[in-house]
Amino acid sequence: MAQMKENRHRIREFEALRAVITTGTTIGAARRLGVSQPAISRSLSQLEDRLGRSLFLRTSGRIEPTAEALRLNATLDPLFETLSRIDGKDWAKPENETLSLAVPPSMAHSFVLPRLPSYLKQDPTRRIKLEIQPTEQIVAGIVDLSFDLGLTSAMIQREGVKLAPWRRSQIVCVLPENHPLCEKDKIEVQDLDGVDMVEFVRRLGTRALTEQYFARAGVKPNIIAECATNMAALELARAGIGVTVMNPFPLLTGKDHRDGIVIRPFEVHIEYRTSFVLPTNHPPSAQARAFMRHLKLTTPADDFSESM
Repeated sequence: MAQMKENRHRIREFEALRAVITTGTTIGAARRLGVSQPAISRSLSQLEDRLGRSLFLRTSGRIEPTAEALRLNATLDPLFETLSRIDGKDWAKPENETLSLAVPPSMAHSFVLPRLPSYLKQDPTRRIKLEIQPTEQIVAGIVDLSFDLGLTSAMIQREGVKLAPWRRSQIVCVLPENHPLCEKDKIEVQDLDGVDMVEFVRRLGTRALTEQYFARAGVKPNIIAECATNMAALELARAGIGVTVMNPFPLLTGKDHRDGIVIRPFEVHIEYRTSFVLPTNHPPSAQARAFMRHLKLTTPADDFSESM
């Protein structure tokens, strides 16, 4: 009996931990569990005392989970998913709740959409809401919890979001077929001096990085067009407007988009990291975890990227 009573106390402590991480406040956790705020604080203190470590940072009336708290919460997922199946309580998002997924245009049509049918057919209870948005909107939606999960190749540093790195790739040069530079095995910065080029708009990170390399080498490409997406830059290069440099993953990893272009390594060190975007203080739902796992398992090996 003593052991059963102790286990009940531990479950209450874990409930409090999970509720605070999910809601972000002890008040929200108390409302969620139907107990008082002091009861939540007491459970957290008991759990920290029993484990011998601090699980939350408490400053200026705010409470933020430590890395240890987030790791502990992740290990509790199977326990609370089992409890949810047993008594129907909503410790985590139910499996049949809609997954709100946000992806940029360059990943949506060429990569994510072809993998959605197999993901949904694995479990008839799965539901998904797909939003195709620029990275700025994806990040904003993750911060305000409008989206459960996002994808991006941008390097983001913003409070409220965290990146789970997935694929690493290196910048390449995309040339129209029959372009004089197609004779080269590798394209160097100096090769683009005075060459017609399709660049990205200045608010995007790739433009700032390439301009740094051009400035150091005293190179001035002839910028014919500026684009906000990889797809637009690729289509203009295919039409012969000019060369472009871009992240090859995932747009160029398959065969579908390679007609009419030639891809060459670009001899500068610009690395892209394609990552899952998640809210900082909210653990990913079972659906989000399942989708991330599915995407990783269905991504074929290619010449331009590698897993992280």
